[in-house]
Amino acid sequence: MVKKVVRDPAVLGGKPILEGTRISVAFVLRVIAGGMTVDEIVAQYPHLTKEDVQNALEYAAKRFDQARLRV
Repeated sequence: MVKKVVRDPAVLGGKPILEGTRISVAFVLRVIAGGMTVDEIVAQYPHLTKEDVQNALEYAAKRFDQARLRV
């Protein structure tokens, strides 16, 4: 099952996370910025799929676009 990005005030202060985990979208962005590949992330966190990581990236891209429109 591919995890959606969700917000839960009881988990990580309501930051966007991958559903059913404590892995935030920001964390995914940071580890990719640090040089990890999607395959390395999935190997390090086997409860994630490539599609989960892709969902986090897509969520971040959409939020970035929305923020740019407000400026």
